[in-house]
Amino acid sequence: MDLDAVSAVSRVPHGGADDVTILDFSANTNPNRPSGIAFAYESALATSTRYPADDYVDFRVAAAEYVDCDPHDVIPTAGGMAALRLAFGVTVGPGDDVLLPEPSFGEYDREIRLQGATPVAVAHDEILETDPRDYAAAVVCNPNNPTGEAADPDELRAYLEDCRDADTVLIVDEAFLDFTDDPSLAGEPGVIVARSLTKMFGLPGLRAGFAVATEALGEKLDAARQAWSLSTPAADVGEFCMRQQVFVTETKVRVRIERERMRERLSDAFEVYPSDAPFLLLGVEGDVDELLSYARERGFALRDARTFPTLDSHVRVAVRRPQENDKLVRTLLEF
Repeated sequence: MDLDAVSAVSRVPHGGADDVTILDFSANTNPNRPSGIAFAYESALATSTRYPADDYVDFRVAAAEYVDCDPHDVIPTAGGMAALRLAFGVTVGPGDDVLLPEPSFGEYDREIRLQGATPVAVAHDEILETDPRDYAAAVVCNPNNPTGEAADPDELRAYLEDCRDADTVLIVDEAFLDFTDDPSLAGEPGVIVARSLTKMFGLPGLRAGFAVATEALGEKLDAARQAWSLSTPAADVGEFCMRQQVFVTETKVRVRIERERMRERLSDAFEVYPSDAPFLLLGVEGDVDELLSYARERGFALRDARTFPTLDSHVRVAVRRPQENDKLVRTLLEF
């Protein structure tokens, strides 16, 4: 991390409502969790009086099976954000330029600047058309947040080949990829994949995730990661969750059906962006502040998407349970 950059970099706003009486559509986390998760947590808590084994063998094996890669290429991290910080920390430094999509997850820009490097923004739907030469790294968010679209798998692999030829590291944030049927790039040479267990399994407070990289990149990540990079509960619950394939399949089906229902109904009043993720980006014709306040007064928290670069009249809404989605849609259509 570049010491001169730290004082010049500010925090990034995110979704999430602290009020438990509010239906939170601002954070893109699954409202459901796998059955048996409380028992997995309690069991892990009972063994938390000692340090976890720093090799995290069981977690690595479960993660490797989850994304189809070699367990030795899995780097356990305290959430997807920790994986991203680790990725930028071993690939970019002062004087480097890094390609990133816009609008997209605001932490990319922040983390790149913390390393003393310069983020170079490209339209989110044009990032795979860029020339990665002369860049230390390129970032792809797949599916992209907040717009929601997933990259075409063939085009993404072709871009990875371009990055390899240019000796540019490709960093792919797959935080929402497990809501799709698209394959992960985990285990491919020349790429660092960042994964989060927050979104699919609805456990943002647990802080569990991992990075995947091969060969020299993987060795750098493993050497740079903190000792005991996952708590015992995070490791054990994360391992448990990644083995719940029925839950994952059912979640993907529910989200797909509900997202389409919401899209069809909300299209009468908003510009609804195409999405492969558990959320929808809405273009708002009226006053965004009034809409946010209107929804809040009726018990809903929406994500103010104006904090994303290039978006000036937008909100983002998560896809939750059917009855909750129906209540939100009715409220938004009455605005």
